[in-house]
Amino acid sequence: MIIESVLTTMDARGSTNFAPMGVEWGEEEIVIKPFLETTTFKNLEATRVAVVNLTDDVMLFAQGAIGNVQFSAVPAAVVRGVILEAACSWREVEVRTLDASPPRARIVTRVVHRGIRREFLGFNRARHAVLEAAILATRTHLLPADQIRAEFARLQVIVDKTAGLRELEAMALLNDYVRAREAAHA
Repeated sequence: MIIESVLTTMDARGSTNFAPMGVEWGEEEIVIKPFLETTTFKNLEATRVAVVNLTDDVMLFAQGAIGNVQFSAVPAAVVRGVILEAACSWREVEVRTLDASPPRARIVTRVVHRGIRREFLGFNRARHAVLEAAILATRTHLLPADQIRAEFARLQVIVDKTAGLRELEAMALLNDYVRAREAAHA
């Protein structure tokens, strides 16, 4: 089962990377599949540790999907890394195996520490729609613009019906990004 998370990794110098990423969830093992050219892959290959953060704040997924952002974080307890301050819960992981076969690595990690900050409220329909829109925004170079526009229109209806302010802001951010990308390629 794929669970959407915000993965935090560090490079050898201690610079933190925040990356929204679906991971294959397990209680003792979590599988991470980053593309080989990503900062996430390079950091995992170099340091062999990460923190898998679970959050119900979809704005973090939206911002992380379309830009290289830094979020508030605190030091991890066991691994050399950071925990997202907005995390409901997290898993600190160490790499067990790393298969760097293109185009995506398959990195099997072992959970070495877990923590809970607050109850995970879950995702209502609007939060799910924003997550899907964030994923679509990362694929503007792969999918036809009319397909993305149609899907965004469908998702916007869901957001308009069921969102709170944070979800509305996240969807607006993603809409602006996709429109700008489309205009740049027109």
